[in-house]
Order: sequence, then structure tokens, then C-alpha cells
Amino acid sequence: MPTYQHAETILEVKDVGVAYGDKQIIEHINFTEQDVLREGRVQGQTIAFVGRSGRGKSTLFRSLAGLEKPTTGSIRLSDIDAQVGDDHPPLRPVREGDVGFVSQRYVLFRHKTIEQAMEFAMRRSKQSEAEKKAIIDEHLRDWGLDAVRHQYPNELSGGQRQRTAILEQVLSSTNYIIMDEPFSGLDVGNIENVRNAFRLINLSHELATIIFCTHDIELAVELADSLYVIGYPTKENGELHNVATLTDHFDLKERGVAWKDQFSPEHQVLVEEVKQAILRS
Repeated sequence: MPTYQHAETILEVKDVGVAYGDKQIIEHINFTEQDVLREGRVQGQTIAFVGRSGRGKSTLFRSLAGLEKPTTGSIRLSDIDAQVGDDHPPLRPVREGDVGFVSQRYVLFRHKTIEQAMEFAMRRSKQSEAEKKAIIDEHLRDWGLDAVRHQYPNELSGGQRQRTAILEQVLSSTNYIIMDEPFSGLDVGNIENVRNAFRLINLSHELATIIFCTHDIELAVELADSLYVIGYPTKENGELHNVATLTDHFDLKERGVAWKDQFSPEHQVLVEEVKQAILRS
């Protein structure tokens, strides 16, 4: 028996392509993600993208975040502001600011304390100042940053800076957040910090949606519930195209390996399948 259900669409990408002048980078990107419902718990979505370097992941991510307008196609996500009662929010075209974007460098305000940075992140929220303060207080406690709320970035550890950068984007976005290589160059402790950040985001809202890319296939398989390979498709003559698209999709929910507490033999089998898909592209 399935342990989850699919509800309405939360992210719709149709025939997206991006070209810079005569240079086509990605084309024919098509995928749809739906709200995942699990009985008795809040469950956000975690979507991983993997592939070789130079296959257009950064270009796709900038488009998904509304930072770059695709040359062709459309990207739509849930319009939280237009939600009526308990109805699922309608879809609308993505706009800059809808999606939080965390780069590998974890850029922070040098002259703002952690609390001030969070207040700035919520500046566009329509909630009252008291409501904003309550939300910030709760998140700082949950994310282990309450004790350093009055400190500046240069006074924080690497893990604290990392959590601060992610939390800023969580509070400023509309339930969608993109993380570009969030595990790159991290030690074991900070990798666990990012794992915990994923869990906190997933538990924060039914529509909370993490989109991330990584070269660590095991982490991608461990954390994602939907995984896409972006690469060069194979032509009929066996050669590879020189424009990237989505070549494979792995639904980890359907495979029964999503949301597990331990990395299992089933995960490892999937890791090998994903590696082979990447090598083909």
C-alpha cells in the first residue's frame, strides 16, 4: 500500500530552453512536481538534479529562481498570495524573489546581526511586526541560532554562517528554495547541519520545496524524493547532442526509498543506476 498521495501541481516546467546568442545551453526541459501528502505529518518536497559539470544545471537553476527569463517555454509555481481558504493555490509564472537561492559561497550581510538579517529577509511579508518577530524567534531556536542572534557573520562558525544563509532564503521566499551544491567542500559535521536544514524546511509547510544539485550521488539519493539527471541525450547514431536536457527521472517515492532514516541496500542500487545514467549523458 502506498504511504503517500499526490495532490495538486506545485511546479510546472514546460519546454524550457535558454540560449545566449547563438549558443543554446538547455532545451526541451519538461517536468511537473506535485504536492506530496503523507498521513499524520507535514511533508515538503525535495527535488535533486545531478549531472556532469557544464551540462546547464546553473542555467536551469537561475531560470527556476526567476533570475533569468528562458528563451522558450514557461515555469509556473504555486501562488501563495492568491490562495483562498484551504484551497490549493493556483499556479502563476515564477518571478524574481519567489524562490530563495543559496549559492555555494553563503554570502551574508557583513554589517547586520543575524537577527537583523532575518528581519530584512521578511521585509516584504504582509504579517505584523509581532508576527514576524514570533516567526524569527521560532526559526532561530529551531535552527540552533538563538544564542548568536546578536552576533555578526564574522563572529560565527562556518556551520552557523551556512545555516544563517539558508534560513535567510527560507524566510524571504514563498516556500521554494534552491541550493547550488550545498554539500561542496563541507566536513562531516556541516554536512549533517545541511541534512538537518533540509528536514526543518520539509517540516515547515506542505508546499515547502527544496531544489538542489550535487555531485554526491549518495546524498542526492538519500535526501531527495524526486531526482532528475540533466545531460546530453544520445542521437540515433550513438553520438551525444551538444545541448543539455533532462535525460532521466527517478521517483524515489515510487521506489519506496524516500524519507528513510537509514541508507539501505535499495538506496545503493539506485545510486548505481543514477551513476550509469550520468555516464550515458
